[in-house]
Amino acid sequence: MHMSNHIVSEKINQYAEQHTDKESELLYELNRQTHLKTQLPFMISGHLQGRFLSMISKMIQPTSILEIGTFTGYSALCLAEGLKEDGRLITIDNHQEQAAIAQAYFDRSAYKNKIQLIIGNAMEIISTLNTDFDIVFIDADKMNYSNYYDLVFDKVRSGGYIITDNVLFHGTVILEENINKNTRAIQQFNEKLSKDNRIENVLLPIRDGILISRKKIIIA
Repeated sequence: MHMSNHIVSEKINQYAEQHTDKESELLYELNRQTHLKTQLPFMISGHLQGRFLSMISKMIQPTSILEIGTFTGYSALCLAEGLKEDGRLITIDNHQEQAAIAQAYFDRSAYKNKIQLIIGNAMEIISTLNTDFDIVFIDADKMNYSNYYDLVFDKVRSGGYIITDNVLFHGTVILEENINKNTRAIQQFNEKLSKDNRIENVLLPIRDGILISRKKIIIA
């Protein structure tokens, strides 16, 4: 199966990018380096999704962001653009070589003092974080999406957001047979969140599918 990094046609995607703000020089360079130095460069958020994440972050103006799955740091840099002056972004990854690329670009960015990269097992690290997050971005191993969601839910403030990437998984989520374990995990995750009455959801066919879930504000 060909692994496409966006669901819509190539021409529509190009048109969308042409009418979206350009990525910064630093992000452009990071995109290039990711394609040169990693085995799965399509995992990068890239231009269109990056500008989308930046826009969402600027709308929310978060004080605290948690990212599960750093890869080479592109999405973290985009999300950091919306942080408040005293805001912080924590990003977790267990791949040292990719994290080293990310750290190098964090250090060169305007957000080097706002981004903390933790290398290790996200399942273990999340439980040690004593922070209420305004945004959590889940973009790591698909088999654990449901576990990450359960672990972070109580750490998301009321009215806060959980954003999950790859929820259309190369378009395979609409298939009913001959699907791999990752597709099955994503299908089950999407179904789980659609039935969770503590949140409201919108699933967008941007790139490989983005699910935005807002934690409902409980009025006593």
